[in-house]
Amino acid sequence: MEEPQDHATSLPVLQRIGELLEAGEVALLVTAMSGPIQPGAKLLVDLHGNHTGTLGDAELDATIVNEAAEFLDGRDDTRTIRLDQIAPTFTNASEITLLFEKLQPLLRLVICGAGHVGAALAKLASFVGYQITLIDDRSEFLEPDLFNGFNVEPVVTKNWQDDVAGAVGNGSGIAVAVVTRGHSEDELCLRSIAQTTPDYVGLIGSKRRTSIVIDRLRESGASEDFLSRIRAPIGLDIGAVSPEEVALAIISEIVAERHHAAGGPLSSWRRKAHS
Repeated sequence: MEEPQDHATSLPVLQRIGELLEAGEVALLVTAMSGPIQPGAKLLVDLHGNHTGTLGDAELDATIVNEAAEFLDGRDDTRTIRLDQIAPTFTNASEITLLFEKLQPLLRLVICGAGHVGAALAKLASFVGYQITLIDDRSEFLEPDLFNGFNVEPVVTKNWQDDVAGAVGNGSGIAVAVVTRGHSEDELCLRSIAQTTPDYVGLIGSKRRTSIVIDRLRESGASEDFLSRIRAPIGLDIGAVSPEEVALAIISEIVAERHHAAGGPLSSWRRKAHS
């Protein structure tokens, strides 16, 4: 083993964590828990394999960097791992325990449209843990009293494209739900983010209505890659009828997308086993 890292080396790790979270990126923080390594030593690995800090051994650092992508692509936010589970040939692997933590920015959802569905979605998503930006051109739908106790930032817009683009930024770490009252507003909102890569984009409406909007976007030059990522109609098929049920269908799909889950019933394996 190399010399254990000095506690001062944690400062670059903390600084890098701040930079990644500000940029809306996800990263893996690994902390040494036990074994012949310095307890508390930290290694930070981003999605591109760049790393900051050290666990005190270059070979161990390289091993963790190679494992980072798989953990970041998984559903776990934290996991305690014994090194022999991922690198059984590493010296003293059975004695080394590491804490893996997924670092990610605050969950953010931009909702275009503050009608019945948009308002219900804002409240439900806030309860789930999202930071909400709720945009509409009707100020009466965005009265602060309507969202007391919820983590909702209301934006009364005079220009859908500018305000939606400003709220979404580059799209990293952000879900977008377009639930406005008409085709024109839908198109403006989606056109404003056509050059970005949000984690999730959904459009409310019937198959016919959503097809009209997507065709218009295609005619205006939106890429097929962007169009293929639009969930339209938005939400999971749960037979939703009321605004609150529609909001539940939408947030369920957003959560499923974030965790790379199919969104089907957890009990499906049991029915298949007995069919």
